Amino acid sequence: MATAKTKQKILQTFLDLLSDHAYEDVSMPLIAETSKVKLSDLRSAYASKLDLVAAFAEKIDTHVLDDRDEDMGDQPARDRLFDILMTRIDALAEHKDAVRALHKAARRDPVLALDFNSLEVRSQKWMLIAAGIDLTGMKGKAAAQGLSIAFARVIDVWLAEDDEGMPRTMAKLDKELDRGTSFMKRIDRLDDVARGLRSFFKKASKRRRNRNGRSEDGEDTGDFSGESPASA
Repeated sequence: MATAKTKQKILQTFLDLLSDHAYEDVSMPLIAETSKVKLSDLRSAYASKLDLVAAFAEKIDTHVLDDRDEDMGDQPARDRLFDILMTRIDALAEHKDAVRALHKAARRDPVLALDFNSLEVRSQKWMLIAAGIDLTGMKGKAAAQGLSIAFARVIDVWLAEDDEGMPRTMAKLDKELDRGTSFMKRIDRLDDVARGLRSFFKKASKRRRNRNGRSEDGEDTGDFSGESPASA
């Protein structure tokens, strides 16, 4: 069983290798050799490279959750989310070359992109919670998926930006959050429509039951005595 220290060393080795190699070229044997651990220890720590990517995402999530600004609680939700996502970018900065390698790999492999998207959606759910935006049901899923796509666009700009002040990155994040706010308003309207449709069909179903042998007060009005009707 790999210790926490060994797992940390393996993950750091993986990220360091991604800084100099394409994702496809970073094999499990290479990770084991470079981190100086046995393959069996690597297997017990991380069963695949995707597990390593998931561990990286969790590491960044934890950093953001621990480092979030508690004084932002009285600010608008959009401002809180902006602050959280900028904190996430700050946490990623140390691993910028590794992030670049992961983004390039996702562009080359649609199946891998779907795997990465699942991990990112899970992370963005936590970013929403960190910002005090705890959505459930369809709205929660839509918000997390939409935020995942929006954040990927922001990361594209961040990867190409050299200015430490990140003016282009922040401007892109502003734009994406504005777009996301409009999207969630449309989701709210769809939610209202869905509730209206559910109410309509519920009432329609009740009327059909009434016509099929039930009175308005719910009493049976049909003939269930078991006797055959008189013949004509």
